[in-house]
Amino acid sequence: MPIFRRGRKEVGSSEPTVNEKIEEEKTEKKIEASQTIPIKKILVRTRKRRIEEKITYTFKPLPSTYVLIDSYWVKEPYAKVNIVSLPELGGAYAYYVDEVKLSRDERRICDRLIDILSAELRPPEVDVEDVKQYVLDEARRLSRKYRIALGGLTEDSWSRILYYVERDLIGFGPIHVMMGDHNIEDISCEGIGRPVYVWHRIYESLPTNLIFIDENSLDDFIVKLAHIGGKHISTAFPIVDAMLYGKHRLAATFKKEISPRGSTFTIRKFREKPFTITELIKLGTIDEEMASYFWILLENKASIIVMGGTGAGKSTTLNALASLIKPGMKICTVEEIAELNFPHENWVQFVTRESYGLGSSTAGSIDLFTLVKTTLRYRPDYIVVGEVRGQEAFVLFQALATGHGGMCTIHAESIDYAVKRLTSPPMNVSEVYIPLMNVAVLVERVYLPRRVGGLKFGRRARDISEVLGYGEYEPIFRWDPINDSFISNIEKSYLLNKIAQRIGKSLGDLLDELIRRKTVLKWMVSKGIFDMSDVAKIITRYYINPSEVYEKAAAEIGAPIKLKVTTTMPQAREPIITAQPILAISPEETSIEALDDKAYGILKILISRGGKTTYGSLLSETPLAPVEFWRYLNTLKEAGYVDIKTGSDESGKPRTIVSITESGEKSYKSSVENREGKNTS
Repeated sequence: MPIFRRGRKEVGSSEPTVNEKIEEEKTEKKIEASQTIPIKKILVRTRKRRIEEKITYTFKPLPSTYVLIDSYWVKEPYAKVNIVSLPELGGAYAYYVDEVKLSRDERRICDRLIDILSAELRPPEVDVEDVKQYVLDEARRLSRKYRIALGGLTEDSWSRILYYVERDLIGFGPIHVMMGDHNIEDISCEGIGRPVYVWHRIYESLPTNLIFIDENSLDDFIVKLAHIGGKHISTAFPIVDAMLYGKHRLAATFKKEISPRGSTFTIRKFREKPFTITELIKLGTIDEEMASYFWILLENKASIIVMGGTGAGKSTTLNALASLIKPGMKICTVEEIAELNFPHENWVQFVTRESYGLGSSTAGSIDLFTLVKTTLRYRPDYIVVGEVRGQEAFVLFQALATGHGGMCTIHAESIDYAVKRLTSPPMNVSEVYIPLMNVAVLVERVYLPRRVGGLKFGRRARDISEVLGYGEYEPIFRWDPINDSFISNIEKSYLLNKIAQRIGKSLGDLLDELIRRKTVLKWMVSKGIFDMSDVAKIITRYYINPSEVYEKAAAEIGAPIKLKVTTTMPQAREPIITAQPILAISPEETSIEALDDKAYGILKILISRGGKTTYGSLLSETPLAPVEFWRYLNTLKEAGYVDIKTGSDESGKPRTIVSITESGEKSYKSSVENREGKNTS
């Protein structure tokens, strides 16, 4: 287990006096005489460390000119945080850690207790749920065992010592307080001699009073962080990306191999329990109507891509939306770092593996591309990729074309830039495949017109659009930055219209179902149902008995029960469409008598549009679902009846243009004559 020792003396402290050294030697002899373990080696190591110890980091004291802005405990009464305004920084805010101090004797006993723990600590005989608590219990046991030999201290002294044992042995050493502060989202160190910076939920970017001074000690600290994450870092492999316990993400560099100022690190903090869909509603990231919209789409295997910049909340939104997937569906997730956490039992999780081969060798590495291909053999209902940035995007879209549902995130500031990234190297997704990702969600970190929960900024789903075709998008929801509300165009949703047709209901019936689910979600928020398992239970109950759940929710929040619920909404399934049922004869015969009505209808629409139209317009006029439509159109292209190219519309915007070929037009006219002749006879 990694040990974070302060490895330093307080600034301004003096060397031990002669009497203190004599007293220390007496104490060591007492311990040696009373123990059966090789404690002598521990004491020698402790004395050697005391001789070699030097200042490795420091917490700057508060200057006399500071103005206190805010103050709160992280762990009372041992660790406190002060947010102060400093005149020397022009009144800018700073983050000051204020920890309880140890006296010289307390520091000496703390170091020895850590050494004894390192020697005597054994793995538990039975499985324990909380390893940290087990280590703390052992520390308390050993402190009682060696209390007389180590020296007579008060209970307050021992409590302070045990705090530092937890901090340095199983905690995060000098950044332990920052890691324990729930207001901190990000911790970053740019090298020695510079203050560590944090991103505060309320006060944003702040310098702290923690400064690493010794280069070698910072290198050791980076190595220990990497080991906590189960990864390796060295001069040969100076970059690491790892997950620390608590699901915090570490990115670090080692020595001056790639960073001139020495080792650096950034820790992005995540909640151990991810945000649920009801928490996103409470925070205002989305509203109940948007959540209900996603609920219906995900039940019917629609594909969703979440876009945004760094720290916008893409993974958080993706994780919350995935909780709405029907419990019985099989989910496969693919990630570089295991961040996603779903309540589903039928869930297979894959993570990449790095190679530590020298030179250009990548033997033994397993990348996202390989893992996405592997998921296809697991027969998933949904494939979820944490973030697409390479060839795995092409495989994911291929999977969508075969009827799988898909979800992913991508770094992009708008849907246009997301599509440009997808269609450019190294992703290389064809423009024709773009509409297979049905919905695009843009999440941003924005300033709010009024404070929400004391915060002046938050995360909002700024835009939710349905993808009709390459360059063709239909906005369904839009965030209003003036009123901090969402503008809905739900009646324009072609996806809901397609789903309604496939399950044999009218669009009005489906919108009524959306209102019922909106009522249930609103009730869950009002009742404070935010735990992931509790949310999952209610969603499962709704699938089993929607009438019972809805009526209870409507009654408790005072909503009028006007809509009759008789059964769960039937799930729309994608029909398996192949080229054979569409084209029963070879394309060379230039006849479409064997075409079924759906393929015939596509050509008929093209003829009525003058021979060509955009992909999205053609899709909106057919009764087909997006994936089914794509299969029919692709078959017609292979047969030589239609041509699909990227062009521009009248406004000059890029569009996917579908046009009927000369062969297709000739065959269509021939088919019309044949059908009219059959009707006459």
